[in-house]
Amino acid sequence: MEILDFRWDIIWNYRDYFIRGIWVTLALTLCGFFGGFIFGVFLGLGKNSKRKWLYWPCKLYIDLFRGTPLLVQIFIIHLAVIPSIFGHSLGFMVSGIAALILNCAAYVAEIIRAGIQSIDKGQMEAARSLGLNQFQAMRKVILPQAFRRMIPPLGNEFITLLKDSSLVTVIAANDILYAAKVVSGTYFRFWEPYLVAAALYLILTFIVSKIVSFIEKRFSIEYNPRKNKNDEGRVVA
Repeated sequence: MEILDFRWDIIWNYRDYFIRGIWVTLALTLCGFFGGFIFGVFLGLGKNSKRKWLYWPCKLYIDLFRGTPLLVQIFIIHLAVIPSIFGHSLGFMVSGIAALILNCAAYVAEIIRAGIQSIDKGQMEAARSLGLNQFQAMRKVILPQAFRRMIPPLGNEFITLLKDSSLVTVIAANDILYAAKVVSGTYFRFWEPYLVAAALYLILTFIVSKIVSFIEKRFSIEYNPRKNKNDEGRVVA
């Protein structure tokens, strides 16, 4: 069987492709996530707003990007949107990062909205009664509490985005999957390159999941009411 004739030499010959693919995958994911997070915060706050002129555009955007495949969005942005705006393509990195940011923002917005709505309304009323305006109450009282509840879903979104970044291969991005595609096309062998690609994605997602677990435990310890009590048994921040 071909699987028993596993050839490491073809992977070794193209090791530079896979190493570069790891860096490109990480760059796409990090830029896509952090850009999507910043954009998603504004979308989430907009969808949580009672002002209809702000609520409906944010809702339409979120529904649009959550309701269409990321692969289609990549094609539209790379082949239509960017050439229409700039007159020419700006390369796979710009198109890939733009597509991942716009897609990720829609999912992050829903996480932000759900996190804010999970905080008891009395928290906002208490903050306003202390003299804080709407923005200060949101920034100093609501968001810090909501953020701790957002950590697990945000971690899941990062892992999902890391795996979905492989779709950028369709516009010739030199990521991990592209390296596997090059090796398989050169040697007409498919077990080795795609198993290695799967192993690399597995290692990356495992590392990210451990980092997210550490951050989650860190915030849980810092803000655990049972562990944050003074000598009188009162809960302290």
